[in-house]
Amino acid sequence: VQLQASGGGLVQAGGSLRLSCAASGGSFSNYAMAWFRQAPGKEREVVATINWNGRYTYSVDSVKGRFTISRDNAKNIMYLEMSSLKPEDTAVYYCAASFRMDNPSSPGWYDYWGQGTLVTVSS
Repeated sequence: VQLQASGGGLVQAGGSLRLSCAASGGSFSNYAMAWFRQAPGKEREVVATINWNGRYTYSVDSVKGRFTISRDNAKNIMYLEMSSLKPEDTAVYYCAASFRMDNPSSPGWYDYWGQGTLVTVSS
């Protein structure tokens, strides 16, 4: 499956962005999906995950209440709605797909990765 992330950009602190991850070449509903991010000089970290049917989600504590992950299996798209953005949210955001039916948080469980989209939050 091929993943294409989009929607990143420059936004002021307190602003909002919506990231999209479009999937092609596979059965999107067969995969758990996730957003990861990597800031300069830091390791890649999980942001949010969602299981194959969208019933179960997970968000890292630092984004709870601000970011929402969702998916539309009919359109083969996953979203990350981000609000109340902070400068520490600045990173390259990657979408990923896993053959697992649950929604793991470790990057090692993910089989396919998108190219990343840069989110920059200015103070």
